[in-house]
Amino acid sequence: MPSTPIWDPQQYLRHAGHRTRPFLDLLARIPDPPAPEGRRLRIADLGCGAGNVTALLADRWPAALITGFDNSLEMLARAGKQYAGPTPGGGSLGFQTADAVHWSPDEPYDVIVSNALFHWVPGHLDSFARWVDGLAPGGIFAFQVPGNFDAPSHTLLAELCGSPRWRDRIGGDQGRSYTEAPAVYLDRLTGLGGESGGGTGGGIDEVDVWETTYLQLLTGEDPVLDWIKGTTLRPVLTALESDPAALEAFLGEYRALLREAYPPGPHGTVFPFRRIFAVARKAV
Repeated sequence: MPSTPIWDPQQYLRHAGHRTRPFLDLLARIPDPPAPEGRRLRIADLGCGAGNVTALLADRWPAALITGFDNSLEMLARAGKQYAGPTPGGGSLGFQTADAVHWSPDEPYDVIVSNALFHWVPGHLDSFARWVDGLAPGGIFAFQVPGNFDAPSHTLLAELCGSPRWRDRIGGDQGRSYTEAPAVYLDRLTGLGGESGGGTGGGIDEVDVWETTYLQLLTGEDPVLDWIKGTTLRPVLTALESDPAALEAFLGEYRALLREAYPPGPHGTVFPFRRIFAVARKAV
C-alpha cells in the first residue's frame, strides 16, 4: 500500500466551488496582521494543493510575499503553472515542496494558514507550538479541517476497506482521520498563551474556534462518489491503480453503498459537509 496518495488536480477541482467556500469563510475571519517594518508581509499556505485558494490570499494581500507548500508534485505543478509569479500589488506568489509533518518557518511569518490538510497529518497538534513560534508578533495562525469522518461517506469506505476481500489489498485503516474535536483545538491553541515564545515574541493571546455544516447540493451521476474521488478516495485509487479490474470492482461496491446512503432528490443529492475552523492571534 503506497504511503503517499497520488493526487489528481483535475479531479479535485471538479468541485472547486464547494471546496473553496470553507476557505472563504475562514479568510473572512482572519484579521490583518500588523504591518511589519522594513519588509513585506510574509504568508505561508500549508497544503496549498492546486494553488486556487493560495491565489485568494494574493487577492486579500496583493503586496505580500506568499508561498504555498505541498508534498504533491502533481498539485505543485498545476499551482506553479497557473498562479506563480508577481502579484498586482508588488508582491509575489510561489510554491515549494514541503511536508507539513516536518515543516518549520525559516523566517518570521505574518500569517500561516492551512486549508483542509491536517486530517492527513498525524501529530499536527504537536506542531502548533513550532508554527506559532515562527509567527511575527501579532501574526495569525488559521486553519480549517473536515469534520465529517463519522458520515456515511467515510464510515462505509472504512468498512469496505476493512472487509475480507479488500483489507489485504488496501489496508483496513482507510478513512482514518487525524482531525480533532473543536474543543481539543481550542484547548491546545489557548494553552500556547504562555508556552510558545522563542525569538519572535510571546504566545497566543486570542483564539476563535467554530464549526459549520454545509448542506451541499451535488448534481450529476453518482455525485458523492465523484466528490470523494478528489480527496478521501485518493489512497484507494493509488493502491489499486495497477489493477484496473480490482479498482472497478471496488468502485462498484462503494458506488452501490453511496447510492443507498445518499439518494438523489428532485433538485440533486444533498451531501452534508461539516468543517472545523480555528483562528489564533499571536501576542504583539
